[in-house]
Amino acid sequence: MSDLFDSLAPDTASPLGPLLRTTRLVLRPLVAADAPVFHRLINDWEICRRLPDAPFPYPAQLATDWIGAAEHDREAKRAEQFALVEAATGTLIGVAGLRLGKGQKTGELGYWLGRAYWGQGYGLEAARRLVEWAFAGLPLGQITAMVAADNDVSVVVLNRLGFVQSGKGVKEFSCRPGQKMPVRNFTLARDVPMAATETPGRVVLVVAVALIDAEGRVLLARRPEGKKMAGLWEFPGGKMEKGETPEAALARELHEELGIEVAPRDFAPFVFASHAYDSFHLLMPVFLCRRWTGVPVAREGQKLAWVAPADLVEYPMPPADRPLIPMLRDFL
Repeated sequence: MSDLFDSLAPDTASPLGPLLRTTRLVLRPLVAADAPVFHRLINDWEICRRLPDAPFPYPAQLATDWIGAAEHDREAKRAEQFALVEAATGTLIGVAGLRLGKGQKTGELGYWLGRAYWGQGYGLEAARRLVEWAFAGLPLGQITAMVAADNDVSVVVLNRLGFVQSGKGVKEFSCRPGQKMPVRNFTLARDVPMAATETPGRVVLVVAVALIDAEGRVLLARRPEGKKMAGLWEFPGGKMEKGETPEAALARELHEELGIEVAPRDFAPFVFASHAYDSFHLLMPVFLCRRWTGVPVAREGQKLAWVAPADLVEYPMPPADRPLIPMLRDFL
């Protein structure tokens, strides 16, 4: 299977599922041929004692069954499990994945590495890529994680990704039948309003526009990976630059983001949003626009969607944008 996966472009879909890349790793779907190496890596007390559902000794047949179940879970949208493969060598070094809740609104992160690959930053690299992909591509509101209380390395990984401890508990681990072991629970919300470049309490002025086509649909843009609140849908726009009017800023942003030309006079003031994030306060005038030149094209890696007003509520949005939905729906 290595030739198949190596031939694919970065961050695309293989015939079996998503394919993700990092600097040193490829995250690809597990295949039946992975079972022997999977079993050799996981059949280790130091790994199994940290995984709630891993017995020890770990049976070889269970490795085969687990990989088969991962394929079915992906098809049923219950989970997304990935083999962690060294990009340079094609060597399987571990597994990472997300168990998905109903409607894919929540996900539980889990990962493990063969002991020979500990202490090299692979866990952080894989978990970061998986979290970025999940928030950008799935309708998740939050990701949780549970780790054994003494698994300090995984706690560090989660903290570096922005997870916060949400509680403690106990759980029976398969490798210790009848014993309940202490665990720590962590949560990472999609709507983390962190903005390292902003000063707490500062008012940030952003402009946005509802572009309305001839059928009365509104254009939404989905924030790409690498941006705060990736995966959420928003109205096109952006920050005003020094000396700009709101209309001039919108015309510039629409040209940069969508490749369309709009005359400032064609923006009609509509409403404004005011929202207090943890690290700054957002003030956002919102305009309406029905006339422009060109066809909107995603030029910054975002996804675009023309949405009927009645369907806007189905698209997850940042907190500042959500109050605009009923206003637009009632107006249009």
